[in-house]
Amino acid sequence: MKNNTLIQIHELGQSVWLDFFDRRIMDTGKLKTLLDKDAIGGITSNPSIFEKAIRTSSDYDEDIAALSQQKSTNDDI
Repeated sequence: MKNNTLIQIHELGQSVWLDFFDRRIMDTGKLKTLLDKDAIGGITSNPSIFEKAIRTSSDYDEDIAALSQQKSTNDDI
């Protein structure tokens, strides 16, 4: 694992955080792998990260469609 730059950075006492999050990275186990094997310290999130995840993926389409039948405004959805 010495070839893994993230682990080398961790061994120097630095913490690398992932500035990206979406359903796929969580559901596929990729996030767990990054945390467990690649020494990622954690993840950050904010509204623009979630907006990008929703806008650039079809992973949320089914939930949005179902919620749009129950809710009347975008804010409610």
